[in-house]
Amino acid sequence: MPLPPGWTIWLTGLPGAGKTTLARAVQERLWRSGIMAVVLDSDAVRPVLAPEAGYGAAARDRFYGQLVALARLLNQEGANVLVAATAHRRVYRDAARMALAPRFVEVWVRCALKVCRERDPKGLYARAAAGAISDLPGLHVPYEPPDAAEVVVDSDREPVEAAVERILRQAPLPGAG
Repeated sequence: MPLPPGWTIWLTGLPGAGKTTLARAVQERLWRSGIMAVVLDSDAVRPVLAPEAGYGAAARDRFYGQLVALARLLNQEGANVLVAATAHRRVYRDAARMALAPRFVEVWVRCALKVCRERDPKGLYARAAAGAISDLPGLHVPYEPPDAAEVVVDSDREPVEAAVERILRQAPLPGAG
């Protein structure tokens, strides 16, 4: 008997917006409810899928294509997936939506650039200010906000637990709410 297909929740936003924090919090809440979910954090997955790749346009195109393919494979095997990835271009997220529909939800983790810079958990903004990074989304490379995300979280104003509750309540996925 085949497994029912899994679903994907893709959390997008500027670096430092809180995508990984929210993905882990959603995962924990789901686990407490008996629902398994895998987090694909782009920073953790990139060295595995694209160890030699840089951050230029072609490398990002390949990486996001690989990330979508991995999520799709996991979904086909019955796994629920939480993707925490900037995916700064709409075309990346639109491709994910097309490949993973109808069991795909986009969550825009919206956060003021000033707050992302203050948080700077990975030191990206500091390295960009020092000239060590020249292609950071939101600074050097435009971040294209979603046109129609199913859920919008203002992570600079909304507590994590309230955001998790809203994501799970508003995500139109079987067993996610």
